[in-house]
Amino acid sequence: MLVWLAEYLTQYFNAFNVFSYLTFRAILGILTSLFLSLYLGPKLIARLQRMQIGQVVRGDGPESHFSKKGTPTMGGLLILGAVLISTLLWANLENKYVWVVLFVLVSFGWIGFVDDYRKVVRKDPKGLIARWKYFWQSLFAIAVAAFLYFTAERPAETALLVPFVKDVMPQLGLLFLALSYFVIVGTSNAVNLTDGLDGLAIVPTIMVAAAFAIIAYLSGNVNFSSYLHIPYLPHASELVVVCASLVGAGLGFLWFNTYPAQVFMGDVGSLALGAVLGVIAILVRQEIVLFIMGGIFVMETVSVILQVGSYKLRGQRIFRMAPIHHHYELKGWPEPRVIVRFWILSIIFVLVGLATLKLR
Repeated sequence: MLVWLAEYLTQYFNAFNVFSYLTFRAILGILTSLFLSLYLGPKLIARLQRMQIGQVVRGDGPESHFSKKGTPTMGGLLILGAVLISTLLWANLENKYVWVVLFVLVSFGWIGFVDDYRKVVRKDPKGLIARWKYFWQSLFAIAVAAFLYFTAERPAETALLVPFVKDVMPQLGLLFLALSYFVIVGTSNAVNLTDGLDGLAIVPTIMVAAAFAIIAYLSGNVNFSSYLHIPYLPHASELVVVCASLVGAGLGFLWFNTYPAQVFMGDVGSLALGAVLGVIAILVRQEIVLFIMGGIFVMETVSVILQVGSYKLRGQRIFRMAPIHHHYELKGWPEPRVIVRFWILSIIFVLVGLATLKLR
């Protein structure tokens, strides 16, 4: 929005030309969403407390979580609002990729909001019924996948980029729709499963978003993309501002979500953030790299799948409790230790994912 104003004012004052620089707008995006989060956070927390919108704690969960009952939830609204405002201010709104990400942010945030509202306001422990949650997730994911497929302007936009291998980019055809669906819906639910401890989900989200900002910058530059043998995607460069806004909003939320948390993001945050990471991976053609960089999300999801599968097939559990972060809590690890060690693992996963850009 302000980009247009700056372009107009440049004809009168050359100093406004600085807003045409992508890196400068990315910095402004981080700072804007960060300070919005820090400013609005206490107000949102106070509002949620007055409305008695508090966390519902599982009765079969670790005993250390019982004290968290009543902690304000739905704090993901803070992240979504900060990202939305910052992106609208500093991104080039003529870029279709920007609008795709914002659509996913708002639509999946709406699904999470309905789920949270039913749980904490209507006191319905089931929240949004699972089949309806997956229905709406599927509907929005398929709509996005179809839009990207039918509006693709070059073959690279629907090809599969294989890490560690140079110049291998098979065309997916209609399989692009299926892959995009599973990436968006799968990542959305994976982040949701990870959001079980204070700050556990938001920090890996910040790290992956920061890495995607780098990848988007490289993919949107014809020289860097040629050097690294990754597809040149001119629309992708503007995603740097979106990713930067997500990093800033995440850091601002972490200020209040760090142990012991003053607020939880709830499904309104986790479902939306996961879906946004998934669609950004699709836009920059790095779905497999997302699988690597989001290793924490993969671990959490796989642990649940294995636990449920083992119990149904053998009548035995593999872990003391799933997702896997609860397993380590029940083994006696203090919550901060679990959180920080998972953060360390996330750093390693992200670095390995970034290394795939060069190791080809």
